Amino acid sequence: MSDVTTTDLYEVTMALSYLHEGMDRPATFSLFVRALPPERGFLVSAGAEPALDHLSDYLVTPADVEDFAAALGRPPAALAALRGLRFTGEVRAVPEGRVVLAGEPLLEVTAPIAQAQLVETFLLNQVSHQTAVASKAVRSVLAAAGRPVVDFSLRRTHGPGAGLQAARLGALTGFAGTSNVAAAVRWGLPASGTMAHSYVEAFPDEETAFRAFARSHPGPVTLLVDTYDTVRGARTAARVLRDLDRGPGCAVRLDSGDLGALARLVRSDLDAAGLPDVRIVVSGGLDEYAVDALVRSGAPIDVYAVGTRVGTAADAPYLDSAYKLVDYDGRPVLKLSSAKETLPGRKQVFRRPGGGDVIALLEEAGPAGSEQLLRTVMSGGRRLDPPDTLPQAHARLTADLAALPAEALRVRAPEPCRAVVSEKLSGLTADLRGRLESPDVVASARGSSG
Repeated sequence: MSDVTTTDLYEVTMALSYLHEGMDRPATFSLFVRALPPERGFLVSAGAEPALDHLSDYLVTPADVEDFAAALGRPPAALAALRGLRFTGEVRAVPEGRVVLAGEPLLEVTAPIAQAQLVETFLLNQVSHQTAVASKAVRSVLAAAGRPVVDFSLRRTHGPGAGLQAARLGALTGFAGTSNVAAAVRWGLPASGTMAHSYVEAFPDEETAFRAFARSHPGPVTLLVDTYDTVRGARTAARVLRDLDRGPGCAVRLDSGDLGALARLVRSDLDAAGLPDVRIVVSGGLDEYAVDALVRSGAPIDVYAVGTRVGTAADAPYLDSAYKLVDYDGRPVLKLSSAKETLPGRKQVFRRPGGGDVIALLEEAGPAGSEQLLRTVMSGGRRLDPPDTLPQAHARLTADLAALPAEALRVRAPEPCRAVVSEKLSGLTADLRGRLESPDVVASARGSSG
């Protein structure tokens, strides 16, 4: 089963109808987030790269047609119009790692309408999930205030694929490493891991376990010290590390209890043992809120390992995202549904230094000195440039974060940044609304439906 069939059934039914009706003119769909989740001052654009990979390889094969036909309960011959369909369109996207705001297009797809419709579900899935997780992950980096953050999320993400994405997005936002071996190999990330409580329990006592572990790993080691009594475990670890002359580069990990108070006790014992270079790593249900509280308390913690809550974006696990038709065959269109209105026409987002973002029509020049966020990344179904690297995306994010007001960067009760709509786009929206709500249009619609 191919990724082509990773779509909602109504995408297939609509695309098939478009083809039967001879509707093959270019359509532009805009993918955006309607509103920021609570406790978010901004979002981080992510998912564009896998979305472009999908579009580059998009081809409806005979096997895909058979799968579509089975889902519809129709013979494959009835869906022959779909066979061999490729994506041949244009994509303009905000590069990964850019800060984005509510209402701003993260990408716009322009292609023959059946093609643009069929890819909706996959694009929404990729961009929505990855933007949500990246926007959560960067908050942990901000909360850690320069201390390393490591991804420990794989065991509780919503599937192995989501675990790979979480590790990748952690690297994009500034994480120092991941426990996920597959992700470390795939993207060249530092792999990070210690031991489990089961390892310690398998030995007669902690000291035997720690010495055995050190024998197997000649380099720096991290010893988990809270299987029984944390303070006693830390003192045992200190004795082993000192006896083996293994201090620099090594660490102890705390995974439970009052991490701040325990870190202070453990730091004192490590220093007293002559091991000031042994770091303290903490884990155990952490996210940006817990990290922020620990940092503010002054706890002597060197590394934060975040997992479940960050990898699943637990407090905001989804985005109110949409992929809406904004233009068909050069005709701007919009949706007027209550609370789900859309802005018509192909767009550009202009970022003004110190002045906020402006959502405008594509043909507008934009404010003086502004930067265009959306760039053309695909034409004729082909990428125009090599895929972005994670360091490139991280560099963009670092620059964008530096330009945000402090109020938007707060972990708790941030003030969301907001984009404004250009006068020209506002005027077009009002004009189309007026036409669609005019008595003549309403009467015509009623007559045709009767």
